Amino acid sequence: MKILSYLLVYRRFLLIVLTPLLLLPLPLIIKTEEAECAYTLFVVAIFWLTEALPLAVSALLPAFMFPLFGIMGSKQVASAYFKDFHLLLIGVICLATSIEKWNLHKRVALKMVMLVGVNPAWLMLGFMVSCAFLSMWLSNTSAAAMVMPIVEAVAQQIIRAEAEADELEMSCSNGSINPALELDENIGEHENPDWKEKEKPVNGYNNNVGSTVCTVEKENEKGNEQNLPPAEAERKSRKDKYSGIFKVMCLCVAYSATIGGLTTITGTSTNLIFTEHFNSRYPGCQCINFGSWFILSIPIAVTILLLSWLWLQWLFLGFDLKNMFKCGKKKTAREEASSQVIQEEYKKLGPISYPETVTLVLFIVMTLLWFTRDPGFIPGWSSLFPKYKSYITDSTAALVIGLLFFIIPAKTLPRTSNGENTVSGYIPLITWKEFQSCMPWEIAILVGGGFALADGCEVSKLSEWVASKLTPLGSLPLWLIILISCLIVTSVTEVASNPATITIFLPILSPLAEAIHVNPLFILIPATLCTSFASLLPVATPANAIVFSYGHLTIMDMVKAGLGINIIGVAVVMLGIMTWIVPIFDLYTYPSWAPNIPSTNGTGL
Repeated sequence: MKILSYLLVYRRFLLIVLTPLLLLPLPLIIKTEEAECAYTLFVVAIFWLTEALPLAVSALLPAFMFPLFGIMGSKQVASAYFKDFHLLLIGVICLATSIEKWNLHKRVALKMVMLVGVNPAWLMLGFMVSCAFLSMWLSNTSAAAMVMPIVEAVAQQIIRAEAEADELEMSCSNGSINPALELDENIGEHENPDWKEKEKPVNGYNNNVGSTVCTVEKENEKGNEQNLPPAEAERKSRKDKYSGIFKVMCLCVAYSATIGGLTTITGTSTNLIFTEHFNSRYPGCQCINFGSWFILSIPIAVTILLLSWLWLQWLFLGFDLKNMFKCGKKKTAREEASSQVIQEEYKKLGPISYPETVTLVLFIVMTLLWFTRDPGFIPGWSSLFPKYKSYITDSTAALVIGLLFFIIPAKTLPRTSNGENTVSGYIPLITWKEFQSCMPWEIAILVGGGFALADGCEVSKLSEWVASKLTPLGSLPLWLIILISCLIVTSVTEVASNPATITIFLPILSPLAEAIHVNPLFILIPATLCTSFASLLPVATPANAIVFSYGHLTIMDMVKAGLGINIIGVAVVMLGIMTWIVPIFDLYTYPSWAPNIPSTNGTGL
């Protein structure tokens, strides 16, 4: 037992040491560049999947392994670690830093929720839409972290208002004249040993209305539930309803953050990694840009969002179509509480400030520059530079706007009582320290390592060898090949990080498409989208971990809900890639920019 405990403690160290040693016969026995590149790829992939080393550290392994094996020179490998992707990321993070610093995200989220109303079903949809919109432009993690405190505050107030309303109704029927006296008993710890009172501060929210959070600590046995007296059964039913409200609110934030990230190239790191890989491998194709990606992905994201809303509503709250679509009726206690909290939070923000206005204007300008650079159906602004049109990418616009955040002052010149301007210290919208705190350096290095691996596979001819071995898959129906690849990446991404998963599979799926003579976009686009469907476990994505940390969910809650979300996501992506995405890229035609890989390869591997 003592040996097992030591092995358990040092399992990561043993994995780091044993993985390279156990795979060492591959380059020693098969002395080819393909085998040496495959050895490097396997070691890095295992470290990424198990996270034995930090992802960024594992991504640095090709920087010294490729030169040692003689596959690529050190300078050549180093150039792969900083590409156009990183410049685009820098520009986007400048925007995200300013949005977070000046609370523009909170204003947008609250305003969207106020627009959809406070009916429980529509309130959940409002939070989903606002979180998805934020995650289109910010990271999924940031979007979930921004919206979750607001959701927590609203949910807490809903529970207290509903408990009070329920007690008032019970007291009236029982002839009680002091319903408020029993309010604390309904949500307190002493009423039922299966429930406990948990004081939880909500980040970014001054909870003056109380912070009692009701969470289920364990479930009663079914036999005991059936034998409960009517009063106790009714009381338990109310508690289950309160628990369902918390669960559905938390899950809608986690999943909508992921869904929103699908819609833009900058919305999630997997989209950025795909774009850079595709543009590097197929430089002759200029079809993937901000506008084309938005057109193909927005119907997918909207459909998944609506179906997910219905799924979560049915799973935790049940369908009540009368209340969902009622008009002109008096608001319930829950709706009044929700409306009050949201309006109070919005009032705290005050009128829109100068920095918020400037950030919003720059955000709109950046978005317009992305959409109008090369829209396809009309000449874009990049056509103003005909001699070097291909030199301009989405990162160019992102960097121009990102630089302005370091230049434009955060404050206007204050005026004295005489109307004269006074001189004050110059502070830009964001500082370098604030930018650094938001910049995901781990993702930047991880992506660089993926690009280095892809370059190594090309130089060593490993990708050609893989393509030749995958040729027999061409006998399968195309939809089945796409479905299999989607299911594989969706399964792997549950236990590995999304960036690591897409980085591993892109160099495999690209030669697969070339080998079976299919437009690479036919396989790469659905695989990239499905990599984001990590919905089953709290550790699958940072957004899942954030909502799980609030203590309202169990693992089974997330597995139950996430399984449905994954099925919905894969089904909608399959529908999209076989219908409306086809004419956008002419997917049924093998393009001229894709290489014709020979079916056999005598590499000796």
